[in-house]
Amino acid sequence: MDRRAPVANTLESRFPVSYSIYAMARVQRALAATGLADLGLFPAQEILLTELDGDDGRSQKALAETMGISHVTVAKMTARLERAGLVARRTSSTDRRVSLVFLTPAGRSAQEGIRAVWAGLEAIVNRELDPQAKQDYLAGAAKIRRALDASGSGDAGE
Repeated sequence: MDRRAPVANTLESRFPVSYSIYAMARVQRALAATGLADLGLFPAQEILLTELDGDDGRSQKALAETMGISHVTVAKMTARLERAGLVARRTSSTDRRVSLVFLTPAGRSAQEGIRAVWAGLEAIVNRELDPQAKQDYLAGAAKIRRALDASGSGDAGE
């Protein structure tokens, strides 16, 4: 078996930090997608469900702000989750223009599986990190996130 390190591609050679972010996100999303598919979920849907588990009955606008995605994306995601029986939408009693999102019993029971998927991801990414390397990574990643946020956020979508 050939164990040589892969040769860097052109983008990786020219833009190592940006390419590293891309490569890690791509693999992490694929691993998450595999685990979430077993739960009948697509990536990012588990984030919405987890947000509701911590604070049920939130508006779609509040969910969009928390998740850093557009209101339109949250509305589409919520509609899918509602069709799957995981959430229910109700009109706010104080503002009929506002749609509040609540977990259904099925959505609440999905939380254990979601936590298991994310615990598995966390275990994978921490295998090679000692406590100092983990602390250094989180500090560097926080700086990168601030820089990206300051440049204008995009909607990662569903």
